[in-house]
Amino acid sequence: MARRALRFNRRRSSNRTFVLLTILFFLALTLSPPIKHYFTQRAQISSLNAQLVSDNSALDKARKELLLWQNPEFVKSQARERLHYVLPGERQYIVTGGTTANEATRVTKVASALVNGQPWYTRLIASISESGKK
Repeated sequence: MARRALRFNRRRSSNRTFVLLTILFFLALTLSPPIKHYFTQRAQISSLNAQLVSDNSALDKARKELLLWQNPEFVKSQARERLHYVLPGERQYIVTGGTTANEATRVTKVASALVNGQPWYTRLIASISESGKK
């Protein structure tokens, strides 16, 4: 009789455990979509807040630039620089294709190490190895 009571208690606790696990499973199954939506929406809100901060900083920058463009002296300087305008009586000189001495020596060092008459791939490898030396 003691064995029978022990087996009954085991079966009863086993049934309770099964029912409890079943309830927890359905509870998790029911709550998982709303929790997923919550975290997705929180991520979207964070993303939108970051975008808002970025847009506000761009707006502030644009307002500052607008204030600059309302200054006649700034407009005049930009017209001279960008559009190459000159005031009456002035002469404008534009220098094109100018190189500094440092750039010219750097090019000649690499170019002098290359031997003409070699295949293009040999000159390419030599150019890469010469430019890598310091």
